[in-house]
Amino acid sequence: MPRYLVVQAPEDGVRLITLQRPEALNALNTELLAELAAELDSADRDPAIAVVVITGNRKAFAAGADIREMAERDLVGILNDPRVAHWQRIAAFSKPLIAAVNGFALGGGCELVMCADIVIAGEDARFGQPEINLGIIPGAGGTQRLLRAVGKPLAMQMVLTGESISARHAQQAGLVSEVSQPELTVERAMQIGAAIARKAPLAVRLAKEALLKAADTDLATGLRLERHAFTLLAGTADRAEGIRAFQEKRPAHFQGQ
Repeated sequence: MPRYLVVQAPEDGVRLITLQRPEALNALNTELLAELAAELDSADRDPAIAVVVITGNRKAFAAGADIREMAERDLVGILNDPRVAHWQRIAAFSKPLIAAVNGFALGGGCELVMCADIVIAGEDARFGQPEINLGIIPGAGGTQRLLRAVGKPLAMQMVLTGESISARHAQQAGLVSEVSQPELTVERAMQIGAAIARKAPLAVRLAKEALLKAADTDLATGLRLERHAFTLLAGTADRAEGIRAFQEKRPAHFQGQ
C-alpha cells in the first residue's frame, strides 16, 4: 500500500493516482517518486488500464522537490541519487498519461507535468522552475522538456528568473492543452482519459510513440516511423473492426488485436 499516493481502481479503463503529501504541498521526495514509478510500471502491465491520470490537491499539484531531503545530500549522495532511476521509469510510461493540475506545479512538480502527454489545468494553476533561487538548475528534465514545450524565449525567462506563469499563459505557450474551472479539473481529465480508453489500444500506443518521436527527430525520419506504424496497424483486427463499425454506423468494439 503506497504511503504517499491514493490509487483508485480503474474506471472506464482510467486509473486515477493522487499525490498525497498535503503537509508538504506534495513535494516529491524519494519515497513518493519510487511509489509513483512502481504504480506506473504496474499500470503499464495491466490490460484493464488504458490511461492514467495523475493529480494533487486544490492547493498544489506538486510544489517541487523535498528541499529538506535535498539539503541532507552531499556530493556523493547527489551523484548516486536514486531519484534519477525513478524519473526515468516515470518518463518511460508507454500508455497515455494525463496530468490534472490545480495550484502549484513548481520545480519537480512542473517536471512531472511535462512527463504527461496531456495537461488539464485549473484556472488557479501556476507553473514554474524556481531552482535558480537555490543556486541550482532543474534536474529532472526541466531545461530540456520546457524548451521543447514553450520555446526558447519563455523557457529561458522561466528558468533564469525562477518566475512562474499562469494556467492561461501556459496554455498559450503550449505547456497546457486545456484550462478548466479548478473544481472540474480532475473530472475533465477523467473524461478525456475515458475517451482515449475507448480507442484501439495498439493505435493509441503507436500514435503516442510517433508523436513523441516528432519532438526529437527530423521530419523525414518521423514520416518513415509514422508510415511504419500505419502499416503495422493495417493488419490488425481492430482496424477491420473500426472500418466495419464506421460503415455500420455503430460504436467500435476494440480488442487490442
